[in-house]
Amino acid sequence: MDVKVWMYLAYLAVSIGLTIWVARALSRNGLVFLEDVFADSRLAGAVNSLLVVGFYLLNLGYVTVAMKESGPVGDTSQALEQLSMKVGLVLLVLGALHFFNVFALGRYRRGRLRQQATHPPLPPVRILPPQGGPVPAGDPNLPAR
Repeated sequence: MDVKVWMYLAYLAVSIGLTIWVARALSRNGLVFLEDVFADSRLAGAVNSLLVVGFYLLNLGYVTVAMKESGPVGDTSQALEQLSMKVGLVLLVLGALHFFNVFALGRYRRGRLRQQATHPPLPPVRILPPQGGPVPAGDPNLPAR
């Protein structure tokens, strides 16, 4: 086998290994966050499973599409450079997916908490006088001293 085939095999092994490791870590640790977001453990578990499947599909799809190297790979150092570029792009995609999910779920959680609020904050009833200062005469909103 030539250097390019070894580079492909190493790329697949590293990328698939990283994908599995990140998916498990996000699934395990993200469940607590999802339970807080949805306030329902069954729904959180279902969404967690769906996110993991989507994560695998997107990332492994990207890994396979980005695997092809159009130019020739002459020696081992050139293969390692190409390999590091490809694995680096996989890591960037993993990070971008993670931050997008956290951002979207955080927005959803804020909206849900806003809807759960029983009523909006009350407007001020009266204006409070400055501490220790004189009370202006004739203001009906201020208590008499």
